[in-house]
Amino acid sequence: MDTNFDSLLNVSAVPQNDRTAAFIAESRENRSRCYEMSEQMTSAVASDGQAFQQYLDIQSHFDRYTANNVLLIMAQRPDAQKIGDYGYWRDQGAYVKRQERKNPILIMEPGKEYEREDGSVGTYYNAKKLYDISQTNMGDKIQPRVGQEQERQEQTGREQNGQNREHPEQENQAMKERQLIRALVSCPPAAIVTAEDDQIPEDKGALFDPEDRCIYVRKGMDAQEIFRSLAPELALAGFADGNKNYDRNEDAFHAYCASYMLCKKYGVDTRDFDFGGAPEMFEGMELQEVRGELSRMREAANNISSRMAKVLDQNRNVNQRAQQNCEERA
Repeated sequence: MDTNFDSLLNVSAVPQNDRTAAFIAESRENRSRCYEMSEQMTSAVASDGQAFQQYLDIQSHFDRYTANNVLLIMAQRPDAQKIGDYGYWRDQGAYVKRQERKNPILIMEPGKEYEREDGSVGTYYNAKKLYDISQTNMGDKIQPRVGQEQERQEQTGREQNGQNREHPEQENQAMKERQLIRALVSCPPAAIVTAEDDQIPEDKGALFDPEDRCIYVRKGMDAQEIFRSLAPELALAGFADGNKNYDRNEDAFHAYCASYMLCKKYGVDTRDFDFGGAPEMFEGMELQEVRGELSRMREAANNISSRMAKVLDQNRNVNQRAQQNCEERA
């Protein structure tokens, strides 16, 4: 056997400049792709009611992502369930499948700031590669997409009610609904007051009155009716907070969309929502303006869901401690 390895050592170096140039070229191409996809999806969402509703569905699921990045997710993998970069999946004990590595979900994330010619400060954006759980070795564990809080609330109900009740399913559901409404009304931007039937319009379950800084809610509704009626009025109260030029007509559609996203997130029935007229709301707008309106809807929904999350998390922590105490005593 030949033990002379000298011939193996004559290998040409790969110039570092070539690697850097290739990386810069790929980054530039991915950035251009993101801008192009964003423009295409914004146009589609603004001109088609079904596409707009699909966008709201995806935004409700990926509520931490900006409107623009949700448009990018919609363009590339609208059925995505859970996404992250290589590092995220590695921390989860998973890996991206080899055949999927060339099929990332590209989103945009802010980079360095720069000064424009007029002296204002802008931000460079870079394309980032993410992968859905279906692209990893954890893909077989995918569950059907449901409201993000629905499964958590069902589990909380099971923990609180135990297994020895006469009607555990009904009691679990009632407990979940009470927790959901309690979370919805936490720290509201306006007072919430129950109202008799003759104190509120027949077609309304709830109504925000900017003069009284109060949201009137019809008595006798069930949890689903309360959630669907109250969520848009909470959004409107948020729009009015500190705004001297508040106009319900200008903000009604944003509140309607925020309510839909909240219902999707928390597993409330959305069958009565209709977005067939959505294109009329964006008529005459530039695409950048459309994305601004989408961001406004997202922000309204997130303001409410962030308040709700604090209450729901507190309940879950209390339930977990109670369960641990029970297990220790057993």
